[in-house]
Amino acid sequence: MGWKRFAAGVGAGVAVTLLAKSQLEKNQGNISPEKALKMVKHKAKNLGTIDGSWVHMITEELEQDQLVYKVYRGGITCTDESGKMSAYEFLVDAATGTILKLNKQED
Repeated sequence: MGWKRFAAGVGAGVAVTLLAKSQLEKNQGNISPEKALKMVKHKAKNLGTIDGSWVHMITEELEQDQLVYKVYRGGITCTDESGKMSAYEFLVDAATGTILKLNKQED
């Protein structure tokens, strides 16, 4: 009976390893959406006090200048020194965290 339990344990270990490997390959190289949002908020400090923020948890494809990126879409709301509130939408490269677009939303 000892070798059967050992074989079952090895089989379960292999299955878990293969599952973990496939998940890592699926998300390989992508930063988390939370980290992307934190990076945008850090870079946007000069826009004013950040009052609110959001980010989509799933990446989407963006084609820009004949290059295709996996990006996170999100937004921030800031209040400047004069008290005026503004909303911005952003796109962040999911692989590097580079802000590809930051557009101020019109009133």
